[in-house]
Amino acid sequence: MAEQPDRETLLAELSALTATATSPDGVVSLAVNTDGVLTRLRLGDAVSEMSPAQIADTVLRTYIEAQRESAKRTGQLLAPLGTGGYLMDRLRWRVEFEPTPLPPAPAAAPRPGPAERDDVVLKDRSEDAPPAAPPAGPVADDDYYGRGPRMDQAW
Repeated sequence: MAEQPDRETLLAELSALTATATSPDGVVSLAVNTDGVLTRLRLGDAVSEMSPAQIADTVLRTYIEAQRESAKRTGQLLAPLGTGGYLMDRLRWRVEFEPTPLPPAPAAAPRPGPAERDDVVLKDRSEDAPPAAPPAGPVADDDYYGRGPRMDQAW
C-alpha cells in the first residue's frame, strides 16, 4: 500500500496549486486554483478586434482548459488517498466537461420606450389614484398583526 502523504504537506500543495492556460491565438491568458476558481485573467490587445461573443467563447474555452489541468493535478495529489468518492468523481467530471457552442447572438435592435409600446404589462399608474392617507395615530402591534398581512402602500 502506498504511503499516505502528510496532511499539512498535502494541504499546502493543494493551496499552492495553480493551473494556467492560454488561448491558441494568445489573446486570453488565465489561471485557476485547485478548485478551478479563476484567479487571474489577462486579455491581449487583439481582443478589441473581437466581438463580445468571440471574447466570451475564447475566455470560456481557455478557462475550461485551465480547469481540466487543475483537476488532473489535484487528482494526482489526492490519488494516494484513494480514487473513489464524491471529490474524485467531481474531478473526473471537470476533466471530461465539454462546453456546448453557443449560437451567435443576434444584433441588438433598439428597444422602444414604454410610451411607444402597447405590450407593456407594468404601467406607471402612480397618478391614477390619490395616495392613501396614513393612519390617524400610532398603530399597536396587536392591531397590526391581528389583521394579518397588509397590502397598504408603504410610507
